[in-house]
Amino acid sequence: MSLQLVWLEILRQTGSSDTLWDLAIAEVEKRENPEDDGVKSGEVWEKSILFMGNKNGGKTTIILRCLEREESPKPTLALEYTFGRRARRPNTPKDVAHFWELGGGTSLAELIRIPITSHNIRSFAVVLVLDLSKPNELWNTMESLLQVTRNHVNRILTKLEKTNAEVAAEIKQRMWNELQRDHPDCALVDPFPIPLVIIGSKYDIFNEFDSEMRKIISKTLRFVSHYYGASLVFTSKSEALLLKARALINHLAFGYDKSKSVSVDPSKPLFIPAGLDSMSQIGPPPASDSDLGKITANTPLELWKKVFEKTFPPKSFCDLQDIKDPAQDSQYAEYEVDVMRAQKNQELEQYKRNASKSWKEMDFDSN
Repeated sequence: MSLQLVWLEILRQTGSSDTLWDLAIAEVEKRENPEDDGVKSGEVWEKSILFMGNKNGGKTTIILRCLEREESPKPTLALEYTFGRRARRPNTPKDVAHFWELGGGTSLAELIRIPITSHNIRSFAVVLVLDLSKPNELWNTMESLLQVTRNHVNRILTKLEKTNAEVAAEIKQRMWNELQRDHPDCALVDPFPIPLVIIGSKYDIFNEFDSEMRKIISKTLRFVSHYYGASLVFTSKSEALLLKARALINHLAFGYDKSKSVSVDPSKPLFIPAGLDSMSQIGPPPASDSDLGKITANTPLELWKKVFEKTFPPKSFCDLQDIKDPAQDSQYAEYEVDVMRAQKNQELEQYKRNASKSWKEMDFDSN
């Protein structure tokens, strides 16, 4: 269609010549590029990403770097939200990415129900940030957060199947599409129901570990990522490593091209986009054949967990249990408020003692 006819059509539709040139350009682009990554030209691409992981693991730093914001990271209060906007090409509406960050490690995991809903499940992704400098907390953090998230997403999909079975089937199939149809591991993996990126943070500290420890951690995280159909990247405050993490997140948030580069050398930072690894390349769990023969496990994931925790025993429950009451968390300390709270706590304890004494002294009628 000629530009003149486009002008006439727009004039007929709008009945106005205001910003006619802009409207004409948009109409031409729409006709020349009817589809773009599943989003029609001129439409705004909206995605949502939830960042979760270890306390003080570097989630905020990664988000700020992805959004190119020169700010100093601050402690995350429970669940925080921000957003970023990018244009796919000049003179087009800016796409929007919603960034949610879950604070508190595993203690506030139930809050994931707030950002992940049936309305945005088709455009939602998860970024799990694991602190490589704390291997004894690694598996528990990963398992707890992914389990809560997966259960919540599955509940949404179950309800969606009753109202829109086609969309529910599309979401489930999408995660299998990361693997090639003839991939030999199709029967050995269990893809996460929505896109997942696993980031190993604080690589600079991790790199000082014994080489055998690094090998075990790297190999285990490769297996976990491949098992869940996730992308895996190691990062730190290094600009070069942050750029690699940013590339994976920009793919989820703004639809940027997915990187095809791969780095699996355990002596270097790992970078493995989803679907580009395999069980044969990862190899068996890092244990002797005799030790493997003594381990009882129902799934490959359980087997790797037991092998990993033999080298890196999880901390006791008390050590792993995060402070559930923010008032008891030192990062939220406020002197005046804390003094008043301590006074009220003392008054409460005194009331309990008095009430208990009065209760015991009461004379109950047995009749």
